[in-house]
This record gives sequence, C-alpha cells and structure tokens, in this order.
Amino acid sequence: MSSKLQEDASGTGAATARRTYWKMPPVIKLYEALGAVGDGRCELAGPSVAFVRSSCGDKTYRVETGDGGRELSSSDNASYWQGYLGYPAIAALFQRGVLKPDPQAAAALAGIPWHNLNQRFKNDYAKTLAEVERRLAASGQDSSRVRAAAHATIEALRELKPYRGRRLRPS
Repeated sequence: MSSKLQEDASGTGAATARRTYWKMPPVIKLYEALGAVGDGRCELAGPSVAFVRSSCGDKTYRVETGDGGRELSSSDNASYWQGYLGYPAIAALFQRGVLKPDPQAAAALAGIPWHNLNQRFKNDYAKTLAEVERRLAASGQDSSRVRAAAHATIEALRELKPYRGRRLRPS
C-alpha cells in the first residue's frame, strides 16, 4: 500500500507521508465488527489482505492493511462514501490481532442479521442498536459487557490513529 507523498516544508527535498486519518465510526459499526468475528466472516488472505463477508452473505469486502494495521483500505460503502472506518476494516484489525475483541461479546453478537435490521430501521442506527440490545437481553446475553467491549474498541481505535490507504471502490 502506498501513501501520498509531499515535499517536506524544510526545503531539503525530502519526501514525507501526508496522511488522511479515518473518522471514527458510529458505535454500531463496532458491534457489527464484533458480530463478523463471532460469525467467522473474516478471512485473512495474506500478510496485508483480508476478506469480510456481509451478514447476509451476498457481499464480500476487501480490506488492505499496512504500517502495523494503521494504514487501511476497505471496499465497504461506509469507508468509501462516508469517510469513517467501516466494520469490515475493524473486523480485519480484530482478526489480525491489532485490536483485541472480547470473545464473549463477539459470541453474543454472532448471528445478528445486521443488513436486515439496518434496512428495517432505514439506517437509523439508534433504532437498530436498541433492537440488538433487546435481542441480547431476550437471549440472556450480557448487553453491558457488549457495550463495554464496543467502547473499549473505539478507544483502542483512537489510540491506533488509523489512516487511509488507497481508496477501494465498493463492488
């Protein structure tokens, strides 16, 4: 993966990387990433490429990583159009061990039909999240642990300071 280069302002002619940092995702994307891990939908395809299947299985997203997981490219719509780090890239960071998923939270979120819920609630993530929390409670899962895992992940992402690699167009 390559970064954009610009000339160093010192006038020495040295090139330095100009980075565009990812915006932090809505909290629901952390839940979706944990669910992808819980479902086993993320496959590593080498040292810098991963493929993540959508919750309904009709799409596969390509994620490229570099610089110890800080440089990221992903072919999902959120990453391409909205400018925040989408769930496939976060799932790939979990799978690579750059971020540490809570195994109980990931298991609790396995099997959630994210695409269907987001459609049902017209991408109103607060409503989708409320429905997911309702489902967790109904199945006896610890929703406070899942919530804590999502918030711990966003804090870890902030510390990581991920930046954009090349743009991968959604297919």
